[in-house]
Amino acid sequence: MDYKKIFDYTRRADAIIIFNGGEESIDKTFFYLTGARSGIFENSALIVTRDSIKIVTSKLEESAARETGIETLIFNKRSEMEDIIRNETKNFDSIGINYSSMTLSLYRDLMRMIPDKDFIDVSESILEARKIKEPEELEKIKNAAKIASDALQDAIKKIKEGITESELASEVAYSMMKLAATGPSFNTIVAFGKNSAIPHYSPGDKRLRPGDFVLIDYGALYNRYCSDVTRTMVFGRASQEQRDIYETVKEAQQKSMDAIKAGKNGRDIDAIARSIIDEKYPGKFIHSLGHGVGMDVHDHPALSPSYDFILKRNMVVTVEPGIYIPETGGVRIEDDVIVTDSGHTRITTAPRDLIEL
Repeated sequence: MDYKKIFDYTRRADAIIIFNGGEESIDKTFFYLTGARSGIFENSALIVTRDSIKIVTSKLEESAARETGIETLIFNKRSEMEDIIRNETKNFDSIGINYSSMTLSLYRDLMRMIPDKDFIDVSESILEARKIKEPEELEKIKNAAKIASDALQDAIKKIKEGITESELASEVAYSMMKLAATGPSFNTIVAFGKNSAIPHYSPGDKRLRPGDFVLIDYGALYNRYCSDVTRTMVFGRASQEQRDIYETVKEAQQKSMDAIKAGKNGRDIDAIARSIIDEKYPGKFIHSLGHGVGMDVHDHPALSPSYDFILKRNMVVTVEPGIYIPETGGVRIEDDVIVTDSGHTRITTAPRDLIEL
């Protein structure tokens, strides 16, 4: 990763500090800039200037840090880390901070360490840098997409009457892990029957019955990069209503996906899908059409009715229209695509025709 590109989006900062706390407050930008494959890097820091990048970490992470080839400064205790940060920033007046990922506690710690600096919020600059993927990032996302796509066929074999949503969710995660995923990129959603009408449903102990929709929203994590896929099936023979809902969503996805290319506004892409769904099921498409995918499964906004967003080459976005009818169920079909100058490349390949199990 070319760490210098982050400064293309911010001119005011002399240096940028990415500051990690405990395991629940790790900034993924740390891994974006270092490419570290191993390690958690709790209570570590990254000091980035236009000319250098340095990892500040403990002995615990020394091996993982040195594997990156980046200059690494090791401390044995907290006071030594603070001394390193003071020394490394002593010649800089303005320090960029990723406020969006920093807790108040970490911010106070940093102010105490280097109180004489002008802190600048570079959250938006970091977000802009991460939107357009480098070739090596695209390869990792493609691998994550392939793992998720291939895992579906294995997971489908486990579907049977009486299986619970939670049991199937675990089978999906297991199938991805067998195919070399580092883990799921988010908590797998499995929803049966009317539960499929809840977009962000948490799987529970509901057992599968004939005639139920089976909605699976899942993704693989591969070398810290995510994929995000949703498929909806019917257990048994689909009713005419279920078929019509499904085919409407599929048409909305295909026609909106066909319109994706660099230079298009995400709001206009969303409008294509929304108009198709609203014609038959007005008001039943209750979320945005898609979002960015990268180190975070929701990397950035992308295809939304309320957001002007110009698509650029090598962005990765989801296309996921849905119809949700309480007490009946819901259908969502979701794929990941890479934006190109002339269109897009769909990198999730799980079948999109209605599957009757």
